[in-house]
Formats: sequence, structure tokens, C-alpha cells
Amino acid sequence: MQYLWMFVVGIIVGAIARLIMPGTQQMGLLTTGALGVAGSFVGGMLSSLFTGGASDGALFHPAGIIMSVIGALILLFAYGKLKS
Repeated sequence: MQYLWMFVVGIIVGAIARLIMPGTQQMGLLTTGALGVAGSFVGGMLSSLFTGGASDGALFHPAGIIMSVIGALILLFAYGKLKS
């Protein structure tokens, strides 16, 4: 059940990143969810570089959502550059 919840949040994060990024991205729902989940991992790694530690274990944290979207934007930008 936790993996399903992670994918649902990944779809939301990926959709937000796709709305922010200019241009059109030809992605389906599964790819958008994978983008959001991967963006969460990238955002988590970036935040651990700045904070130097792990999260406090909270289910939702506003900074975690923001860093997830930033991570997804980085991956979406890289995907666009590799595709063209």
C-alpha cells in the first residue's frame, strides 16, 4: 500500500513539474508518476547535501514536496535535453 501511495504522490509531483516547465512533454500517466518518484529521490539527495542529515520521518513536509518538485524539474530538463 505504501508503494501505491508513493506513486500517487509521484504523479502529483510530476504533474506539478510538467506544469511549471515550459513547452510540451509527451508523457503518459505512468511516465509522469515515475518522473515524480525519481524527482523525490533527487530532491531528497539535494536536501541532504544542504542539511547534512536525514529527514525527521514525517509523512508530509512542505520542504520535502518543494524539493521533490525541484528534483522532478531537474530530471525533466535533462530529459528534454537528451531527447532533442
